[in-house]
Amino acid sequence: MYASYVRESVGSKLFDVCNILFMLLLSFLMLYPFVNLLALSLNDGADAARGGIYFFPRKLSFDSYMMLFQNENLWKGFGVSLLRVAVGTVTCVFMTGLLAYMVTIRNFSGSRPIRILLLFTMYFSGGLIPTYMLILKLGLMNSFHVYWMPGLLNAYYMLIMASYMQNLPESLSESARMDGAGELLIYFRIIFPISLPVFASIAVFSSVGHWNAWFDVILYNSNGTWDTLQVYLRRLLLEVEALQQVENAQLAYNKYRNISTVTLRAATTMVVTLPIVFVYPFFQKYFVGGITLGAVKG
Repeated sequence: MYASYVRESVGSKLFDVCNILFMLLLSFLMLYPFVNLLALSLNDGADAARGGIYFFPRKLSFDSYMMLFQNENLWKGFGVSLLRVAVGTVTCVFMTGLLAYMVTIRNFSGSRPIRILLLFTMYFSGGLIPTYMLILKLGLMNSFHVYWMPGLLNAYYMLIMASYMQNLPESLSESARMDGAGELLIYFRIIFPISLPVFASIAVFSSVGHWNAWFDVILYNSNGTWDTLQVYLRRLLLEVEALQQVENAQLAYNKYRNISTVTLRAATTMVVTLPIVFVYPFFQKYFVGGITLGAVKG
């Protein structure tokens, strides 16, 4: 019995050691690209072209960040991006939450057809050209509304929310109905407060999607009035790449001599990524709880 205990103890310790080493390796593989981009973004552009930068900048330089933050259009795009994230996330979570609650009402006869219809849209879409024509006919071109109105309802988010709400005790809603409460009152006073984890999870999904979006900006905002941060950064990066391909361009050399596309691309990635990285920890506990509980069938 003692020998068996010793073997189990040794095996348990060996497993713990292997598990720790594996997690350390996995953490390194996940963090290294981010650390490498940070080092590149803080390095001199001409020196970065030599390569060999891994964890720390070899020749410290803030020229790439200075170029980004001195651009007035960047701050305008940053404001538009923040506005898009705020409006798009709030409206999407609000409307999709209402739809999810509606399809979870047991005595609602249209619940199953609505689910099937929305599920169909997850696998089949009209395509790019019909969508563009629809946006054009609705008069949403070159307006801020094109950023949030098409995403008011999301089938995938609705399924996650509905799965979570179905696990809530039915007696809560039934008792409220017996007291004369309407469905909207039940939703806002009962369902929404106790479904906060899944709402926060969907808010994270939606906000990240709106923050990273850029293709619809180029497609539906041709006059540039509502360009977002990502579009300005993309345009600036393409400008640097074009100017550096021009031979004997003294002006381009003087302006971008300490900047390369490698360092500017790294700085651009950091500027776009850091806001989401800073916000995510505040929603992490809701994110994990909402997705886990919403996926469990009671």
